[in-house]
Amino acid sequence: VGISPPLGVWAHICGTDLVRDSDGQFYVLEDNLRVPSGVSYMLENRSVTKRVLPELFDTDKILPVNDYTANLLEALTALSPRDIGRPSVVVLTPGIYNSAYFEHAFLAQQMGAELVEGSDLVVGEDDCVYMKTVDGLERVDVIYRRIDDLFIDPEVFNPESVLGVAGLMRAWKKGNVALANAPGAGVADDKVVYAYVPRIIKYYLDEEPL
Repeated sequence: VGISPPLGVWAHICGTDLVRDSDGQFYVLEDNLRVPSGVSYMLENRSVTKRVLPELFDTDKILPVNDYTANLLEALTALSPRDIGRPSVVVLTPGIYNSAYFEHAFLAQQMGAELVEGSDLVVGEDDCVYMKTVDGLERVDVIYRRIDDLFIDPEVFNPESVLGVAGLMRAWKKGNVALANAPGAGVADDKVVYAYVPRIIKYYLDEEPL
């Protein structure tokens, strides 16, 4: 409440689940806007398929996906609150015991971004987020967070969380750091709300849903 994220965008990355019915038509099953995951497995699967079944790519018109991480990095850097040549982007992970840790590490490596846990970050007295490095503190501009809302800031949400960063919401609210996706974006993929999405689109945008 009372917060407007950078560029007015709440959901920067969307994981849309598609299903194909018996009639061959594709349908949207749901949108995942909280902490969507799974894209790394698609990228790795494509890489393996190209090696094992290269003939498929000779006979069928299959669009490439290898530019995904470059596009992701471009989208994230565009959120930087500072107008600098190379904003600092990090991937915030709950750690090695998370079921999607492979993806966190994969995307960070492919983007050339730092993979960090909550203990690697600190919010300074200036309400900016800093990353602990061997050379001292380095300011962070954009956090691609892979931690649920409830655990990202023990000052605001679960006080027992050791996964997040104390003061992170304060820094975000003051516009000193960008979070993708923005906290609260998950309300749009709530299963109850989702039933009303077509009418919401029509009411607010006066458009027919795709």
